[in-house]
Amino acid sequence: MNYLIKLIEVNEGLKLYAPDPALVQQTYKDLLSKDDTILFPFWAQVWPSAHAMASFLLEEKEWIYRKRCLELGAGIGLPSFSIAQYADTIMVSDYALEAVELMEKNIQWLQLENAKALCLDWNNLPEEMQVDTLLLSDINYAPDQFEPVLFMISKFLAQGTIIILATPQRITVTPFAEAIQPFIKRSILKTVQHLTQSVEIRIVVLQQG
Repeated sequence: MNYLIKLIEVNEGLKLYAPDPALVQQTYKDLLSKDDTILFPFWAQVWPSAHAMASFLLEEKEWIYRKRCLELGAGIGLPSFSIAQYADTIMVSDYALEAVELMEKNIQWLQLENAKALCLDWNNLPEEMQVDTLLLSDINYAPDQFEPVLFMISKFLAQGTIIILATPQRITVTPFAEAIQPFIKRSILKTVQHLTQSVEIRIVVLQQG
């Protein structure tokens, strides 16, 4: 683990091991000075969309209660860990190995017997993977990923999976928003505090038919 971790209260009543927020930037700069190809650890902090999704799921547990759940691009995995006690099973995943290692540590810390950490890339998911509910928190930030993310979403919808997506209000997501519009069954706006700012997060529930 390149980043120093400590136990942090990431949500009311929920403590998780996470990279020390005060040291992430400097640690990244130090790593970058040795390897200029290293990517910024977007997984290493809890983003506003994760807070909004966790709040939504705790308010409307029917979407995850006793269901097989998967979170892709989870980073620290706040939504997954917030609702793990209500789900039948929860798979929390990211493509970054350090994120997955941290998930495994938090699964042990929380003593979750129904949770599993996986290293997954939404561009190359196992064909046999089927879940009841898919959680996607702030995964539509890069326009070059719109096409593969929409392809992934369409595959899960075709299987009958309920998809819950949380996203900030961004101009760049307009084509993405238009593509998922026909599948939106529920849509709400949540406001969360991030550092010193209030951030509006759109939560949508997607379902086929």
